[in-house]
Amino acid sequence: QVQLVESGGGLVQAGGSLRLSCTSSSRTFGADAMGWFRQAPGKEREFVAAITWSGSSTVYSDSVKGRFTISRDNAKNTVYLQMNSLKPEDTAVYFCAADLLTMRATPKARSAEYDYWGQGTQVTVSS
Repeated sequence: QVQLVESGGGLVQAGGSLRLSCTSSSRTFGADAMGWFRQAPGKEREFVAAITWSGSSTVYSDSVKGRFTISRDNAKNTVYLQMNSLKPEDTAVYFCAADLLTMRATPKARSAEYDYWGQGTQVTVSS
């Protein structure tokens, strides 16, 4: 089965930056849709960002648009989430997700559309 491993989380003060990485073991990574989600304590999982198989199209939640950037390097089987201007409201466990062999032009923003998930990496933003 496919394994997704996130890294890069940590503690940062408001206004700071972090870059999350997610490495996939998928043999078809270049054809997989990838996304980032997050879950704060007491809240449901929330969509953050998604990217198509080719990286040609991305989509973001309104809460992170303009601050976060999702990208991918298919040669490295890795998707990234660059997070700038972090706010305390961004505090959550961030999960990487993959939907294999989904060569669509439209990014996926719904958790139900993804089949594989990482175990998450904690991001804590202090005020």
